[in-house]
Amino acid sequence: MVVGSERNIKLNRYPQEFAATVGEAQHLSLGQVHCALAGEGGVWLGGEGGVAAIGPEGTMCEAGEVEGAVLDLCWARGALHAAGGKGLVVRREGGWQPVVGEWGEIQAIAGSPELLVVAGGEALYVLGREGCMRTAYPRAAEVREVALGPGGEIYLATSQGLWRREVSDWRVFGEAEGHAGMASQDARAVFVDKFGHAWVGTAAGIEILDGHDWWERIQGRNGLCYEEVTCLAPLDSGRLWIGTGWGLIRLDGHEWHYYAGRRWLADDRVLAVAALDDAVYAVTPAGVSKIYTRLMTLEEKAAHFEARIQKRHYRMGYVADTHLEAPGDTEHFIHEATDNDGLWTALYVAAESYRYGATRDPAARKLASTSLQALLELQRKCSLPGYMARALVRKGEARTVRSGGEWHDSADGEYEWKGDTSSDEIDGHLYAYSVYFDLVADEEEKRQIAEVTAAFMDYILDNGYLLIDVDGKPTRWGVWAPSMLNGSSWEPERGLNSLEMLSHLRAAHHITGKQRYLDAYHDLVRNHHFALNTAYQKILIPEEVNHSDDELAFCAYHPLLAYEDDPELRRLYLFSFELSWQIEQPEHSAWCNYMYGALTGKAFDVEESVKMLRDAPMELVCWTMKNSQRTDLPRDAQAGRFREPQSLRALPADERGAMKWNSNPYRLDNGGDGRREDDGAFFLLPYWMGRYYGFIKE
Repeated sequence: MVVGSERNIKLNRYPQEFAATVGEAQHLSLGQVHCALAGEGGVWLGGEGGVAAIGPEGTMCEAGEVEGAVLDLCWARGALHAAGGKGLVVRREGGWQPVVGEWGEIQAIAGSPELLVVAGGEALYVLGREGCMRTAYPRAAEVREVALGPGGEIYLATSQGLWRREVSDWRVFGEAEGHAGMASQDARAVFVDKFGHAWVGTAAGIEILDGHDWWERIQGRNGLCYEEVTCLAPLDSGRLWIGTGWGLIRLDGHEWHYYAGRRWLADDRVLAVAALDDAVYAVTPAGVSKIYTRLMTLEEKAAHFEARIQKRHYRMGYVADTHLEAPGDTEHFIHEATDNDGLWTALYVAAESYRYGATRDPAARKLASTSLQALLELQRKCSLPGYMARALVRKGEARTVRSGGEWHDSADGEYEWKGDTSSDEIDGHLYAYSVYFDLVADEEEKRQIAEVTAAFMDYILDNGYLLIDVDGKPTRWGVWAPSMLNGSSWEPERGLNSLEMLSHLRAAHHITGKQRYLDAYHDLVRNHHFALNTAYQKILIPEEVNHSDDELAFCAYHPLLAYEDDPELRRLYLFSFELSWQIEQPEHSAWCNYMYGALTGKAFDVEESVKMLRDAPMELVCWTMKNSQRTDLPRDAQAGRFREPQSLRALPADERGAMKWNSNPYRLDNGGDGRREDDGAFFLLPYWMGRYYGFIKE
């Protein structure tokens, strides 16, 4: 539940989704599981080794031995029934008893308080108070599922269409019938609601039959994420779980949710589903996956991410890349010092600074301070005075590897630092320094920040707005020289790099008080039209859309708009910022939205921002997340920056791979092999920023 105005929201607890694999930890010894059934407050599973139950406490217990593999389960006449190639049994008083009958190879079963229905090898058997009635099938077919309607109707989903038993005969639906017939005669699942509507899952979507001659169809164009339906599991609440050949789908009112990839499922092919109000169990060829909810607050979610950073992503105060020694094994890992240690750590410093500003929690101050000092060391330890390193590694540091690139010894010989520093690092540092300086720093820390800021800003100015590396040449992206940005060769970077340098100089003047930086700032505005250059800094199609540059731009907008008070310049900068945010808005980035609200005072998408924070998955192991197979996503004719296929609408955070704010949210397929884990600072920054500025109240 959320309440509030158009600019802030008061949040209550919400259902956060988690995923787990049901198996050895629950003492499950069924081998391959074939079917699942909800009932009696829990879930029953049938497989090669018999039947097992997951009770209300979530523990696994054996429920009895059944001869042969169990292929289907149902509740009938007040008891649990299990069927397989070896026959049919019923569970009574904790034991299993055979149900005698000559039905051949049983394909499916269903039941009601009065009836047990058995789809045998060649006929349908209905067992009731008056005995057993046999009805031969209209044709040879594989029966996938049996369903009973509120009026005693019996439907069969078969490989030859949807059948309904009518007294002692059959009606076969879908062959040039009614509205348009069925899109596919390959019916895999069926259930009947209390109004007599038959919901049929087929190889080409879902058909809804009124019981007579009228059909409605749900396919990709209506929101169905994948059209090859394998099973259906309705809930009394109206929610519907849909198993498919590629993932699990939840229909909740008008909202569709897609669960696929190892983040959610042991295997993408869902064979059976059992659904409870707060959990769903999906049977796959690789095991049973449980997706469940737990009520929590966003603050509790933030605490989860903060604890994980300290446990697996903290290295000398830096927020480090974590590589897992085995896919999904978060207990065994190593760190990597990478190109962007400075940037990712800077965003974490900003997050913890906002946290301290919002809560005055000493723990937040300690975390922010420790990582701030790590950032300052990237300049202090360089053997090139005034230069800022990408990363720093202590010689002999355990369980840390260095990424490729150029590494140099520190002046004291105890460390190695990484060169070819990008503008990314400068952007991140100045953003973090300014937020920490304003919200956290004591006088000594302000002096330290000012000292380091002055050192590298003087270095850049003394070298003609170039970041000169140890070889005497500018780094690949360390270019802000007016003659280069205003020339043709650097035209694509003109807007962003002009914005960056104006922001850096404004922040440096605010932090150090040195007139030199303000003079340089005004020189770039008056004599080199840098303020005008910012107007259209966002590059649009047909040029390359660079989401990493978008992140850098928003880092730069913050100090510039926070410290510039001249209305003439603010008019230009706000024009630029408004244009950039309007383009970012469809991505539903909570960070961009809160930045926009904080710097402009205007209304923005508060609901979408909270939704993004809630959708962010709890576990961030980088599994492959594929969406290119989906039928509900409109394709963009324009490929992404790396020639990747993309959608015309941004994917929700829980349906795409783990990504930071520099990644493409429209990308259909991304992720990895489960050997890397994201740190989660992408969540902490907007959450605590939203709390600090009052957009979120908990």
